[in-house]
Amino acid sequence: MKAHGTVHKYGDNVDTDVIIPARYLNSSDPAELAKKCMEDIDPDFVGRVKAGDIIVANKNFGCGSSREHAPIAIKAAGISCVIAETFARIFFRNAINIGLPIIECPEAAKAIEAGDEIEIDFDNGKIYDITKGTSYQGQPFPEFMQKIIKAEGLINYING
Repeated sequence: MKAHGTVHKYGDNVDTDVIIPARYLNSSDPAELAKKCMEDIDPDFVGRVKAGDIIVANKNFGCGSSREHAPIAIKAAGISCVIAETFARIFFRNAINIGLPIIECPEAAKAIEAGDEIEIDFDNGKIYDITKGTSYQGQPFPEFMQKIIKAEGLINYING
């Protein structure tokens, strides 16, 4: 399983309220949430993002509330993976539950820049910065997590 896309880069402590502002939580429709994704931290995000793109961030990505709306909005906006130095634990679990691949890799998170084209091999955790010609070793997903992501989330995996 692989992902390939252009990077959208963010800093430390990107919380769930800037990923999907609370004022939009009256909907749980992924398409509606996607339209407002990252609005408070990056108002042009929705206009720039293309299917397959990748978010790279620093420490504690997804901190804040425990709701699944944040990873749902990111995935529905077209993001194929989020790479960060670290993730808030509840965001990590929610992302896997809805089938959004995420990888912790401090070296990649620090070195990769906005606009870089990268590729990720989920089987071995390798992250390739095609723009810079560099590579990084991220944490590969265990086989059962890869199956959950391939099934597009835990519910589909269980029901499949």
